[in-house]
Amino acid sequence: MSLASCDDRPVASGQRPTSSRDRLIGRALNNLIARAPWLWPPMRGPMTSFFSARAPGWDERTGAGSPEHLAPLASAVLHVSTSPERILDIGCGTGADTLFLAREFPQARVRGVDISEKMVREAVAKVGLDPEGRIAFKVGDAADLPYPARSFDLVAQLNMPVFFDQIVRVLRPGGHVIVAASWGRETPFYTRPKLLQWKFAQHGVTEVERGEAGVGTYWVGRFTEPEGL
Repeated sequence: MSLASCDDRPVASGQRPTSSRDRLIGRALNNLIARAPWLWPPMRGPMTSFFSARAPGWDERTGAGSPEHLAPLASAVLHVSTSPERILDIGCGTGADTLFLAREFPQARVRGVDISEKMVREAVAKVGLDPEGRIAFKVGDAADLPYPARSFDLVAQLNMPVFFDQIVRVLRPGGHVIVAASWGRETPFYTRPKLLQWKFAQHGVTEVERGEAGVGTYWVGRFTEPEGL
């Protein structure tokens, strides 16, 4: 469900692929989900339809997979101090971010999940030969991730609303979280670092690093299991 763009115009290098209207709508939805995730269900259907309709040609229109698109994610992984065995990419879209994570951590099994079946089909088509099944994609909702608790050492997402409870549920103690935005504050689904720090701290995730990469931004946290659990 990665929202790098809400229009169908080709993206030139360095050009932000979102209109002011798209950013305002995306930011409003993002803030609502961060503070009141129980209000997400009525939005699920329209959002799924929106992204499914735009799956063909998504990369060309939005610049997904370009150096500019991936820059904040590339900077964020440098602050993952452990070598993850299992990685989850939430809102994987057509798989550009997932495949990047697989290249960065060649020993890890990487899973991508997206609410749009058509986006997932586009992602699967990119995998090619993978006899060990190291990379896999699944249709699923970020608000109700289709994975057991404590399944991943690294949970990453790029240009996505943050469902804090679900991220922490599937994260192993000692694991890392990455929340990145390709266009920083210009990204429709952008969450302020202070809000990330505050909300994740309530779940035992402490900030490791925050920063900028090109026009993008990233936040990295690490999960420390609360005492008594």
